[in-house]
Amino acid sequence: MTPELRVDGRRMVADLRELAALTSDAGGAQRVAWTPTWLAARAWLRERLAACGVAVEHDAAANGWALLPGHPGTPTLALGSHLDSVPDGGWLDGALGVVAALEVVRSAAEQGWREATLALVDWADEEGARFGHSLLGSSAACGLLDAAAVAELRDADGARFADVAAAHGVAVAAMPEASERLAQVDALLELHIEQGPVLEAAGRALGVPRGAVGVERLRVVFAGQAAHAGTTPLPLRRDAGAAAARLALAARDAAATAGGLATAGALRLEPGIVTAVAGRAELLVDLRHERQQELLALRAAVERAAREIAADERVEVEVAPLWATPAVAFDARLVAALEAAVAADRGAADADSGAAGADSGAAGTSDAGSRALVSGALHDSVAVARAGVPAAMLFVRSIGGISHNRIEDSAEDDLVAALGAYAAAVSAAARIVEPR
Repeated sequence: MTPELRVDGRRMVADLRELAALTSDAGGAQRVAWTPTWLAARAWLRERLAACGVAVEHDAAANGWALLPGHPGTPTLALGSHLDSVPDGGWLDGALGVVAALEVVRSAAEQGWREATLALVDWADEEGARFGHSLLGSSAACGLLDAAAVAELRDADGARFADVAAAHGVAVAAMPEASERLAQVDALLELHIEQGPVLEAAGRALGVPRGAVGVERLRVVFAGQAAHAGTTPLPLRRDAGAAAARLALAARDAAATAGGLATAGALRLEPGIVTAVAGRAELLVDLRHERQQELLALRAAVERAAREIAADERVEVEVAPLWATPAVAFDARLVAALEAAVAADRGAADADSGAAGADSGAAGTSDAGSRALVSGALHDSVAVARAGVPAAMLFVRSIGGISHNRIEDSAEDDLVAALGAYAAAVSAAARIVEPR
């Protein structure tokens, strides 16, 4: 029988706090990719792994990999997330998954656990905070990167990505070669904070998402007639701003009907002064749904609403796609392994407290609750799943549902429980995942 991994959750939390102290200031975490603070975080990780005899190598896209070999014929399980953060970010976003993987690898090395080859991965530039391309390193590894387009991206100071990457030893044209490393992986498990309020509202500490939503982003431009705000009667206006406002509400209503999400996240009016009717309005709309067909139907409904509103407001309209990624289902076997680990942890917590069956927010989740959970955010695991590699995630509740903010937090007991369930799932994956 495969021996179970034993991990030290308090040691993981201590490491997370040390990393936060090293890479944060009064505004929050500052581990933005391609900056000295990000490099300092990676150096910290490299030192921790070296202490347990494991070296870090970087692939062609700057993703960091550290392998602890298993017995011959055992699967290779990738564990990790990303160390980079948004500016003024939280101490757990991404870092939790990497430091949890560190604790699993370190514990396995200490215990001589060799039931699988453990491949810690620190994906490069998940956030896209500097150059605007999220999931950069994992996209390269998964064959989803347009290297030529990425090379020309520029940051707020005008620095070109190709030049910045070269200074970090990365040739943009070669970044897709990172797929060679991913080809050696049989499955991926990622631990991450939820970054939303669902688990907390349900009184559950842990949850297993069954997949991730698909995303469709649109740019909608209404062209009307700029006019004086005081002398142009309402019935005679061709108000592009009013059309955009109506579409924002129509998109929200369509999403509510479809069981999805719609966000009108950016609006620009011209001439953009209070004394003029807007002659031009540009609205950016983000649409999300866990089922791909429903997502496409939601997009069609929003496009139809845009045309109808334009006709009613006597303006012209143009709808153009900005970006899209399909809905993704995580690997059913890995999801089941994580659910079983969460349920076992919940059962142990109930037994310890003498409150078996109580829905008190102790670590764990019901099967029904986990089946209802879908990731509304994109993660590196989503890119990996799209590439055909079995992948799954474990979420730990976020206090107040807040992330990308210096006050981002999760209870220490929740973090410890999450690591225990994560390690149990790693042990289970070693038994159920077939090596390639």
